[in-house]
Amino acid sequence: MFGTTTAGARPRATGGGANRWVVLLVLCVSLLLVALDATVLHVAVPAVTEDLRPSGVELLWIVDAYPLVCASLLILFGTLGDRVGRRRVLLLGYGLFGVASAVAALATTPEVLIAARALLGVGGAMIMPATLSILRAVFPDRRERATAIGIWTAVAAVGAATGPVLGGFLVQHFWWGSVFLINIPLMALILPVSRLLLPESKGSGDGPWDVVGALMAAAGVLGMVLGVKRLGVGHGLLELRTVGPLLVGALLLVLFVRRQRRRAHPLIDMRMFHRPTFSTAVGCIVLAMLALVGLELIAVQYLQLVLGLSPLETGLRLLPLTFAAMAAGATGSYTLRRVGPRRMVGWGFVVTAAAVLLLTLMGHHDRPLLLTAGFVLLGFGLQTTLFAAYESMLSEAPAAQAGGAAAIGETSYQLGAGMGIALLGSVMNAAYAPGLTGASGVPGAARTAAANSLGEAYQVAAALGGPAGDALRIAARSSFVHGLHVTLLVSAGLLLLGALAALRLPKVMDCAAQPPKLPEQAPLESREPQESRDALESRDAQEPAGPHESLAVPACRAPAEAAGAAGPGRTAH
Repeated sequence: MFGTTTAGARPRATGGGANRWVVLLVLCVSLLLVALDATVLHVAVPAVTEDLRPSGVELLWIVDAYPLVCASLLILFGTLGDRVGRRRVLLLGYGLFGVASAVAALATTPEVLIAARALLGVGGAMIMPATLSILRAVFPDRRERATAIGIWTAVAAVGAATGPVLGGFLVQHFWWGSVFLINIPLMALILPVSRLLLPESKGSGDGPWDVVGALMAAAGVLGMVLGVKRLGVGHGLLELRTVGPLLVGALLLVLFVRRQRRRAHPLIDMRMFHRPTFSTAVGCIVLAMLALVGLELIAVQYLQLVLGLSPLETGLRLLPLTFAAMAAGATGSYTLRRVGPRRMVGWGFVVTAAAVLLLTLMGHHDRPLLLTAGFVLLGFGLQTTLFAAYESMLSEAPAAQAGGAAAIGETSYQLGAGMGIALLGSVMNAAYAPGLTGASGVPGAARTAAANSLGEAYQVAAALGGPAGDALRIAARSSFVHGLHVTLLVSAGLLLLGALAALRLPKVMDCAAQPPKLPEQAPLESREPQESRDALESRDAQEPAGPHESLAVPACRAPAEAAGAAGPGRTAH
């Protein structure tokens, strides 16, 4: 396959050999590593707060530093992998991830933990685009690639499921730093195995790597995220430290896009965004994460601080969500072939919005059946949406730019997640703080301190004691539940907006057609080993489409159906 090199005498299948499923297994373990770290800290947040006593802003940075730093560097490392080798970047990411995990586990101050989380973000930025781009290289056939992506996303759900449960167990029996130590033995296993088994693959390698452009993209994304984060914690839009990063970030991103359009060999060919399928899939990923990731952190606080569950019990309560996501990933390839990207993404958004609205029935008392039903629908709907969006985006991009395309997808995911925490956190704070004014007998300074978070409100209430402490505790608990309901409604609105956006996706999954050639520049071509366009057109001309192919049925048939057909079906948009 184009862009793939073989090192040494070991057989490394990169485009159809039996070893490609072994490669998928290794890539899934890589994803498991990153998915664990993204969720394992959530149930440890109360323990971190009690031990390190971070401020509200520091706590947000402890949670957000990993996804936000990762988001800002994905384009840099994704395109670097296309040039110097994706496996090489992946292995370096593994090493950095292990070192950062050790630093985080031993952190004694909020500043050190934030720095370690940022370093984990650098490692994650090296790992994530490399895994997706290697997967794109070793599975040139779209049917098999859809199956591989389904397995890949199901493993992500396994990591999300294992993270809270494992984190809850470790926090309950050891200390919060142990949630980071679990990365180290996994690193010790995956690093040598990956070095032996993974194929080295590159893009076209035409022209020099645009270092200036990569740094502009990283600084631009980081500036935008910093500004949004400050808005999320209650700072005004016109404050210099808020509007400054926003304006600088936006300016750098505009300059980055203009620079890429002028260059003969850009880091990312911006013509990909002219394709409705690619741009819509990216937008759907952002909207899904924008609406939902902030809810996970809020849900953990609800389970622990409102319902009084232990960290381990909290992790177990989240299992239905992640098991449902695993089921959606495992069946995603079949579903995509049967209903097509448009319906799969659109109905995934609708199901997820319904789940979010169902969860507005949560109150001050535990309702396990309601929570389980809501979490099952939430996990299945979200994973259905993300699977179809990722598959459509990755298949629309040429193989030579797989790293850049994967980086765009992962940037969308991480940026949406970070912005979601900031946006929904801002909504939560705006709805939560006013409710504390009704606490009678509570000094103004105590109410101000309690407005930062429910955890701090409980600490202030314990320090006050007596009737004033009880009043503050009750008011904070009621206000938090009210804020949760408001946040859920905002999230549902964003999800329904995503369902409307999905109408621009194609109706069916086309396994035969290459991405369309674009004018004025050299075409974006996928140089995979496949039949020529002339052969496909000739075959279609010899066998006209039957009546059933004019309807909204998938052009990408299952293997048994394809064996009996003379040519691929046509794509209906």
